Amino acid sequence: MSPQLRGATTGATTGAPDERAAATAVLGRARALRGLELAVVRRLEGFLRGEHLGVRTGPGSEPADSRPYRAGEDDVRRMDWPLTARTGEPHVREVVADRELETWVLVDLSPSMAFGTATSDKRQLAVTAAAVVGHLTTRLGDRFGAWVLDEEGVVRRPSRTGRTALHAALRELLVRSLAEPAPLPEPPRRARRGAPAAPGAPVVDLAAAVERLGAAHRRRGLRVVVSDFLDGEGLPGGPPPPWERALRRLAARHQVLAVEVVDRRESELPDVGVVDLVDPETGEVVEVDTGRAEVRSAFAAAGAEHRERVAAALRRCGAAHLRLATDEDWVAATARFVLAQRRTARAVDRMAGRS
Repeated sequence: MSPQLRGATTGATTGAPDERAAATAVLGRARALRGLELAVVRRLEGFLRGEHLGVRTGPGSEPADSRPYRAGEDDVRRMDWPLTARTGEPHVREVVADRELETWVLVDLSPSMAFGTATSDKRQLAVTAAAVVGHLTTRLGDRFGAWVLDEEGVVRRPSRTGRTALHAALRELLVRSLAEPAPLPEPPRRARRGAPAAPGAPVVDLAAAVERLGAAHRRRGLRVVVSDFLDGEGLPGGPPPPWERALRRLAARHQVLAVEVVDRRESELPDVGVVDLVDPETGEVVEVDTGRAEVRSAFAAAGAEHRERVAAALRRCGAAHLRLATDEDWVAATARFVLAQRRTARAVDRMAGRS
């Protein structure tokens, strides 16, 4: 990816706000969406409760307590033979449905996300997106877990139920997002695409992180990938972005939501004279004369093409696409997206002949 499209910085930084105040602000605004719920369009694992529709019919498969057998009502295939033998009376084992929706969120906090020229940087907005998804999905015992991708590799937060566990996961995400980015590295020699990483090397690219997420959690559910999707070229007529194949495999089994986090200055240059644009992940520096109208036009065209390539790749993957910008109201953008998803879910229900 060229420095023009990597969310390059010009050296300006903003002071990190107090963590407690930032967490309160994020969670407070997320509660503004409490009346909404993210619709689950795909059939998921198990016989799910309420709004969640499972792929298997029946009462469930998780064993529970046993009770006396009722002739004509109970299935003899559920006979609890050990208890029947001990008591001398026929008993059947009850089963409960595996009802909860399991949501896993992969939050990209790589160096290209440590950039922002409006009310927040992309890292903080990514944590906000994770908070919104958590508040819209963790209901009725649903489980929420998080994976974090940063300079050190991938860190996994176990999935748990309840708002307390959700808030603990979000606080950890927020602390990581407020940490100072690692120093820019010297421009490395580019490795051959597809070459295996060195043994013990941390996973720092989005494609590998998505692959690990899909391999670690096979049970069907909701998977959310929050990133700027600047990992890979994806040039017109060329190979697709390296993360597309991994995301396509993930979407084949799960319902996938891709949250693209963007900043205006990644596709729009102001007229501020000659500046140095720095690739935050490689340290490569490019001198750009922003005073030239043709340079600004070319930069804007390249940014628009990149966003369209990302949107096209996500459509090919079958993932829902939500775009959040650092200079826009993310509450309004999320509300519009959730309402559109609800209409889609209703249309799918009508096509399937469900009420």
